[in-house]
Amino acid sequence: MIPAEFRYERVSTVDEALARLAEHGDDAKVLAGGHSLLPLMKLRLAAPEYLVDIGPVDELRYVRLDGGDVVIGALTRYSDLEQDPVLREHAPLLAHASGEVGDRQVRHRGTLGGSLVHADSAADLPAAILASDAVLVARGPAGERRIPASEFFLGPFTTPLEPDELLTEIRLPRQTGLGWGFEKFTRRALDWAMVGVAVVGGKVGLVNMAGVPLRASATEAALASGASIEDAAALAAEDTNPPDEPHATAEYRRHLARVLTRRALTQAAARS
Repeated sequence: MIPAEFRYERVSTVDEALARLAEHGDDAKVLAGGHSLLPLMKLRLAAPEYLVDIGPVDELRYVRLDGGDVVIGALTRYSDLEQDPVLREHAPLLAHASGEVGDRQVRHRGTLGGSLVHADSAADLPAAILASDAVLVARGPAGERRIPASEFFLGPFTTPLEPDELLTEIRLPRQTGLGWGFEKFTRRALDWAMVGVAVVGGKVGLVNMAGVPLRASATEAALASGASIEDAAALAAEDTNPPDEPHATAEYRRHLARVLTRRALTQAAARS
């Protein structure tokens, strides 16, 4: 449970972080909250030569409105997202889902950007970001680029970010007045969800139903064509590939996806 030897470098600005990443390339990993990376390092599943700690980069902690978007700095912590008045009014799904992550200690250290870059399909926030039609902003030596959430999760723990790029911002269309819902099922309190569902405005994100976070596209198409909640929810497991494990088989997860989608859609309808 002891990580391999590494060099620790602490930075205080985005420009300084980018300079270190450009210098070290594939040999570096970015440390934000640390709840995902440090356990992997202790298990020797990750062994970076350099650890670039961006925790002090306060310029990446904010929530604000920009025209029709809610804009969030990548280092904004879950606890801040949960309580932020702008988010609770204009993107309540993300505010609520942030309050469902782990325990209080995790929420006071973990960051939105860290969760998204880790790209774990069992995490709650990627599904909420997908359902929100978010755009993720990355910065690197070539400048800034914007990546739709639908194109950000490429595979298990894989994103399109280059080694010398940093996720800096997440932009969500305002959801003011849209119905939303969030449901997840766990074996024990604080466990990763066996299955989870995030819904806002007819968009449905799924947790732990494939190797990547994904949308329930068949359910969304059914809703758009006027199907009932029950009929649309019955399609939630279409085109998914959930893990098949002794404590939760793939078929059981498909059943959970249908049940939880119906519940989340019902919540959303009651809030619209």
